[in-house]
Amino acid sequence: MIIDRLYEEVEKKGNVCVGLDTSLDYIPEKMKRRYGDIDEAIFQFNKRIIDCTYDITAVYKLQIAFYEANGLRGLFGYMKTLNYLRRVKALAIGDIKRGDISSTAEMYAKAHFEGDFEVDFITLNPYMGFDSLTPYFKYLDKGNKGIFVLLRTSNPGAKDIEYLKVDGKHLYYHVGDKLEELGEKYMGSSGYSLIGGVVGGTHTDEAIEIRERYKNMYFLIPGYGAQGARGKDVSLYLNKGNGGIVNSSRGIITAYMKYDDGYKKFEEYTREAVLKMREDIGFEG
Repeated sequence: MIIDRLYEEVEKKGNVCVGLDTSLDYIPEKMKRRYGDIDEAIFQFNKRIIDCTYDITAVYKLQIAFYEANGLRGLFGYMKTLNYLRRVKALAIGDIKRGDISSTAEMYAKAHFEGDFEVDFITLNPYMGFDSLTPYFKYLDKGNKGIFVLLRTSNPGAKDIEYLKVDGKHLYYHVGDKLEELGEKYMGSSGYSLIGGVVGGTHTDEAIEIRERYKNMYFLIPGYGAQGARGKDVSLYLNKGNGGIVNSSRGIITAYMKYDDGYKKFEEYTREAVLKMREDIGFEG
């Protein structure tokens, strides 16, 4: 199962998930001039990051909005990046956060689990109802695709809805309990399900309770770095060093911009950012 492969990648390489949220503002002007077309500039920038980090990175997450914002050329860059990740046998998460139902959800599933935009995992929003998830399950049945469902997110506005009390407990616990139940059908040999949860690392008060409550749920943990979460915060959501991946985007893909010789030593500074993050989280591999 794909979740077992992710588990094994984390065991070998650490918990870092590199977020390829590639804004054109992050791409060096020299690269833009050299490659001309937006899609090729995006791809070549991503490729440089992948090439210098894939031996120390468990998985890459691409937030599709950064590619959609550049129209067809941006989506070509997205496709090229995904093709390259497959070529180097790296895992990919399509951060698409879809949340629709019925035939619309079926088409989203087809779009991102097949064809040009195919990835290993996608992110989904369940707050329209659990029938927004079921159209994806036929892909989970095969064992080679997984989903990360928004549970309790890292943004301040999470408290507007996710923290509402329903029958004496926060709404996100109702969501998590249902995801845990649905996930029982999709258990891997690692002890984790193909149905994972997105749990923001910026809220630490409930971290131990959430990890204990959802023993079989693999976590995608945003919020590290730019959003304020530290290594000791996100590590609370792990289980013996595994059970979760921690995403960082800007902190890694713009690391070179902090230095005068950043373009010349792009790979060195990018790799150093991943290594420092692994150490901060507590990976001892």
